[in-house]
Amino acid sequence: MTLLPKPFVFVRHGETPLNRDRLIGGRTDVPLSARGEDQAQHASALLAQRRWSLVAVSPQQRARRTAELALPGAAMTIVPDLRERDWGDLECRPLSEQTPYEVTPPNGEAWLPFCTRVTDALNALLADYDTPLVIAHSGVFRVIRLLATGTPHGERVGNVAPLWILPGASPDDWKIIPLEKMNAF
Repeated sequence: MTLLPKPFVFVRHGETPLNRDRLIGGRTDVPLSARGEDQAQHASALLAQRRWSLVAVSPQQRARRTAELALPGAAMTIVPDLRERDWGDLECRPLSEQTPYEVTPPNGEAWLPFCTRVTDALNALLADYDTPLVIAHSGVFRVIRLLATGTPHGERVGNVAPLWILPGASPDDWKIIPLEKMNAF
């Protein structure tokens, strides 16, 4: 699996009650917390500075609401395959019980099909649009990190912390840089 070598920006949705309480929330469709709504509104000034060729959003309410608050009035395209991974029996359980990403959770979505689903969705967007904005989930970012660096492991991406995903000279030479540090793009 590889990503088409085009830049895009990724934003994880705002905080939810499950994030706040350190619980697994994949397919569970939860709203933003009050803090999550504030995070999304705060990102508005930064995200509104650019014209996005597309605002692609997961169908889950936490991502849709983040997009609505961060880019009021902007047209959004709901992309079903950007939804979070289904953690099966681990949904709403403590993060400490989460299996490694590569292990299929009981009655949940296997890692490889999840990666394929997300990669195919991102490549479809990148084939048709220059510099899309993608608003989705930490699991989606894990797939991006895998494709960009060779591993899904690392710090959890912050809520509403926009990141440039930038291709380099070779298929495995990607850069992930906070949006506010990229003035020239």
